Amino acid sequence: MTKKYTTSSHWGAGIAEVKDGKLVRVSAHPLDTDPSPINDNMHSSLYGSARIKKPAVRKSYLENGPQHKNNTRGQEPFVEVSWETAFDLISKAVKSTRNEHGNEAIFGGSYGWGSAGRFHHAQSQLKRFLTCAGGFVSSQGNYSYNTALILLPHIVGDFDKLTSTATRWSTIAKEGELVVMFGGVPLKSAQVSPGGCTRHRLKDELLACRKAGVEFIDINPCRSDSPAEIEAEWLAAVPGSDSAIMLGLAHTLLVEDLHDSAFLDKYTVGFDEVKAYLLGKKDGVAKTAEWASALSEIPAERIKQLARQMAKSRTFICTAAGVQRTEHGEQTLWGTITLASMLGQIGLPGGGYAIAYGSDGGIGLMHRPIRWPAFPQRKNDVDAFIPVACVSDMLLNPGDEYQYNGMNLTYPDIRMVWWAGGNPFHHHQDINRLIEAFQQPETIIVNEINWTSTARFADIVLPVTTTLEREDIGAGSRDNSLIPMPRVVEPVGEARDEFDIFTEIAKRLEIEEDFTQNKTSREWLESMWQKLIPESKNLGVELPDFDTFLNGDVIEFADPNPDTVLLAEFRQDPDLHPLTTPSGKIELYSERIASFGYDDCPGQFTWLPPTEWLKSKQAETFPLHMISGQPKTKLHSQLDSGSYSRNAKIKGREPVMINPVDAKDRGIEDGDIVKVFNDRGACLAGAVVTEDIRERTIYLCTGSWYDPMNPSEKGSLDKHGNPNVLTHDKRTSKLSQSTAAHSALVNIEKFEGDLPEITVFDSPEMSAE
Repeated sequence: MTKKYTTSSHWGAGIAEVKDGKLVRVSAHPLDTDPSPINDNMHSSLYGSARIKKPAVRKSYLENGPQHKNNTRGQEPFVEVSWETAFDLISKAVKSTRNEHGNEAIFGGSYGWGSAGRFHHAQSQLKRFLTCAGGFVSSQGNYSYNTALILLPHIVGDFDKLTSTATRWSTIAKEGELVVMFGGVPLKSAQVSPGGCTRHRLKDELLACRKAGVEFIDINPCRSDSPAEIEAEWLAAVPGSDSAIMLGLAHTLLVEDLHDSAFLDKYTVGFDEVKAYLLGKKDGVAKTAEWASALSEIPAERIKQLARQMAKSRTFICTAAGVQRTEHGEQTLWGTITLASMLGQIGLPGGGYAIAYGSDGGIGLMHRPIRWPAFPQRKNDVDAFIPVACVSDMLLNPGDEYQYNGMNLTYPDIRMVWWAGGNPFHHHQDINRLIEAFQQPETIIVNEINWTSTARFADIVLPVTTTLEREDIGAGSRDNSLIPMPRVVEPVGEARDEFDIFTEIAKRLEIEEDFTQNKTSREWLESMWQKLIPESKNLGVELPDFDTFLNGDVIEFADPNPDTVLLAEFRQDPDLHPLTTPSGKIELYSERIASFGYDDCPGQFTWLPPTEWLKSKQAETFPLHMISGQPKTKLHSQLDSGSYSRNAKIKGREPVMINPVDAKDRGIEDGDIVKVFNDRGACLAGAVVTEDIRERTIYLCTGSWYDPMNPSEKGSLDKHGNPNVLTHDKRTSKLSQSTAAHSALVNIEKFEGDLPEITVFDSPEMSAE
């Protein structure tokens, strides 16, 4: 007999179907009108050949213990061991690291989306454990929109707070006339949401806008980053030229007297500096539409026409998260706000601006009605941290000084790395440099479900349960539902919950009571649920007892802010509702940022050309610009071994979009396997010849597990299609130290010869102890 259970994941609520104790499939929840097909990965990943079934230790680590600056990680076989042996090795390593180097030598990596549950959240579990053990070096920010996290507090306010009060698409449908998108609004990214969601709303909301007569303009090298149904006009700009286009638009607004001087005077500071720069009084170069056209390859007259249309329409400027992941990515965000300020529509329904819409399934669509419960964190006694994208820099350059957001910092000397709920070999740039960095620590521990690339470069690998093998509370950070997450199947192999793993190690370190507070995982969940009951009642929702919830269905709350318009209160009364910036206003020129003296991020919106783009000298050797956006078949690299992800590959390789002109020049046809390469590395991919990508540009999604032809060879060909063997590891600027992954030039050629076998979906070599 088949049993059905409501469950949740980052790609939405679903129905888990179980027969004879085994998961059969996870289907869409009936409430979801646009469900994510990523659920199809879950069954095959749960029972796949990549699943880690027992604790494993790298052979020489088991024989010789911790080794500083080891050069064999990623090459050696593993030895499967008992949990007792793994616990003893980890306890010994934690103690020796603390005793010999201090807690400042422990890095709690754990960057990633982890688990959708509120309690069994990998990062929370690891970080609580490490704080109980005396603290650890942490990371700040994220890879997705880190420039926004750092820049926006200086010029308009805290980004997280801004997203919680983001303008709703429903208000644009009612009042808007024009949406100008830089980077589109990719539905594939909105199919995933931190903590999960019950309904995927973006497609329906966009279609409602179009039906209401809203016009869409998409400035983007890739047409398919926006749904075809909204009939957006596609302006296929040169990658990396968004800031130039914004300046050309702003110059037109200025010289044709289409800007809102009253708004600028009342709500902003620093426009005189912007004006001088636009007119060329600062650098001798007027930022005309013709100047912008030469850089972007968008006709100057079209730029002028668009500026005029934006000025006469109720206009919403929407800048995707990916646009900031370029060299000087801060400038596109500052440009968005500068342009919106000149239009004077910030705080009006259907007008203003948005950043990172479409980057998950919640921004601009929904927000949680109350703060959902979470596994509580303790204060970290170690103050040291790094910006999240500086992992390789930290490991390779201990003691080096660097600048970040007005601070002078020093990289710590890390001897132990513990990663849980993330895969840096997916999200970090320049994998060949990362491999070198991963040879530096004495001990690397990885908690994982599958044998990802990161697990293969660890010393100790611990098999952990999936969301379907434990019970939890599902509640998305930008969703209005509580979703039951019962344990629907028994754990595969010897996989254990992370809470139980850390509890056992905590016993050996004599911090068990501190970590567990004398509660089991069930007792933690029940206490979290009890805290929800009175808060929910205040919102008119009567919650059942915890067992009834686990065996029941989704509980939805009313939309807390259905008509939200960003900065509406500020517009209504800037004195009563000032921003959290130094002036309390929008800072189009920031004295604070200017005081930092950064040559790569001055005090106002500025054109700073990327060092690597189609207008640079490197393009003579590597004439194609590579965009590496998020995939539609998985969340980042999660469940790449699943059937839905693997079925979308071409002869086992990640697809790469290429324009027909570029394909013809290289003798490439649709479905061919190609080699993508530059000075940093090379990978194989499957060609998708399409006019949806502009000429001299390719699009290779992230997420394929790194699978080198020869792991012992530096710069070995990746067989699978991981773009991060090609991306550089430079930062956007000293201000935010964010990733600049989208600034990468490559070449491409048809692959000749026998195709190498994909091996990353099988367990690595195991050795007898």
